[in-house]
This record gives sequence, structure tokens and C-alpha cells, in this order.
Amino acid sequence: MFTKNTFRKLKISALLAASSLLVLLSFSCGTDEQLTWHGQIEGELFPVVLLLDWTPNTNHAGIYIAAQKGWYAEEGINLTILDYAGEPTQLVGAGEAHFGISNAESVIPARAQGIPVISIATIITKNTSSLLSLRGEGITRPRDLEGKSYGGWGGALETQIVKELVRCDGGDPRKVKFTEVGNVDYLVGMERDQYDFVWIFDAWDGIRYSEVEGKDISTLAFRDYEQCIPNWYTPIIITNQTLITEYPGLIKAFIKATARGYKFAISNPDQAANILLESVPELDKDLVHGSARWLAAFYATDGDWGTQKLRVWQEFEVFLRETGLTSEKIDVSEAFTNDFLP
Repeated sequence: MFTKNTFRKLKISALLAASSLLVLLSFSCGTDEQLTWHGQIEGELFPVVLLLDWTPNTNHAGIYIAAQKGWYAEEGINLTILDYAGEPTQLVGAGEAHFGISNAESVIPARAQGIPVISIATIITKNTSSLLSLRGEGITRPRDLEGKSYGGWGGALETQIVKELVRCDGGDPRKVKFTEVGNVDYLVGMERDQYDFVWIFDAWDGIRYSEVEGKDISTLAFRDYEQCIPNWYTPIIITNQTLITEYPGLIKAFIKATARGYKFAISNPDQAANILLESVPELDKDLVHGSARWLAAFYATDGDWGTQKLRVWQEFEVFLRETGLTSEKIDVSEAFTNDFLP
């Protein structure tokens, strides 16, 4: 848990994905009296750690933009962005990072377990996941998945979403085969007939396969079937309840800079792509530009960037319980807040 000493010396253990080496990052701050926000400590910037949910991609563009343009610094923040180093809800909940990128399917069960994480903004307002197949499979609607093989991570949510889509469209979900394939190039597996369809993120895999590689693919977008499955917020920005209680000014300052970054990405997708590429040059240029253009229309489909709706959280929480993915009902009004949005 966060304590005042946490802000004098915050430590986070990060597992580097490439080398599996344990890295310990330590940050030192001033006295408790100096930590009353606006954030700057006698002209110094306040060190803040943000933990990503995966390797850097366009979902994170607004954060990299705000950092590159100095908007965090304007708010008194010296931001360190860490690649995925473990489940963000666990690490943020334990006070090992100030902020993290997560999703509603992680926050709801975490809160049911008493982990004090709260979503303070949604990065994208509509779920941008789809089921992808090669066009030759003839999959044009969910019931066409009958008799097909799904290749995925083996997660319970994956299974339930696929089954519910098939059932809702009049198909028999018992006739879908589920194959665990892990982190592989999905297209290669489908071309080798190892499985027939997969779950992708439109703004990344969808752009890569269709625009960059020019593959002949077909997709079933989750957002087109909200009469069957609920929308849910993913990705989202989370923090710890104790941080909100003791340092609300820090939350507000962080979100103010972050919102500026995403609003810039909405209006200037190609410039946003260039900034992300400057920060993470190993990314594919064509993919990043195509993805940034595509995502610009999805960062804020329901109003201002970051805003979360109670109904969306409620409907998803009910879905998780009714499908057996969670057992304990939680008050989702306490799982998120819009209070810190500018």
C-alpha cells in the first residue's frame, strides 16, 4: 500500500521482456511537506512511474506525445514509462507504480479481491476487438463459427465472448473448437490450417494484416454485436485508491497532461505517429501511421476523451457474473471515476 514514505522512495521491480532480467528502479522525493501538489518540489519535477500493459503501441500514443512535448513537466511530473512488467492491477494495487494501463476485465475481479485499483480514464471508448479469419473461410457472421477452430490464449473471457456471439446469432457454441496457441503470428497459423479464426485488436493487428501486409481477411467487430455482448473499457488508466485519497492533485495533473496528448493524437494522427516512432523507433512505420489514423476516430466516440459511463461498467460486470467469470457482485460505481478529467 502507498504510505508517505512511498513517495520518498518508490521502488518497482520490472521484468524486462527481452532478457528476463530483474531491474530495480528507485526514485527519491522530498519531504512530506513538499509533496503538497502542484507537484514541483523547489523547482524539481516529481518522479512518477507508469506501467504499460504491453509493449508500446498506438494505444499509448497520447502518453508519449505528452511526454515528448513536455506537458507532464509543465504539470511538475517527471514520467518514467515502463513496458509490461507484470499484471498492472496487481502492481499498481500494491503501490509499486503510480499509474498503469489496464482493462475492465482485470479491474473488476481485482476489486472483488480487495485490490484498491480505480480506473481514472478510458483511453478508447469503444471496444476495438474483432474476430479475424481468412476470407476464404466464409465467416461473415457469428453463427458461421460453428465447426470452426479458434486459436487464442486460452483465457476464460475469450471462450465466453466467442460462445456468446455464436449463441446469440442462432448457432451452437458447443461446435466451436478452442485451441490454445499463445503469442504467435496468427496469420501464419491460419494459413497452415492450424485454426480458423482469432481475436485481434483492430487498430494494430487489423491494420497490420489488411493495410501493411495486404492480406485478404474478414473480421467480426465486437462493437457491431453489442446486442449480444457488452461493450467494455479497454485499455484504461488505473491508479491506487490511497494515491487518490492522499494526492488528488497528482492525479489531476497527470490526467490533464495525458488528455492533452490524446486530444493531440485525435487531431493530428500522423504527427502522433511520428512522435511515437521517435520514442520507439523499432516499431513499423507504416503500421504505426495506419494505426494512428484508424484510432483517431475511436479515442473519444462517446464525448470527451477519457469519460467512462456507469452503464458500460454495470453491463460488463453483470456479463462477467452471469457467465461465471466472476462470482462476487461489486459496486462498479467505485471502480472508476471521471472526477480528474479536465
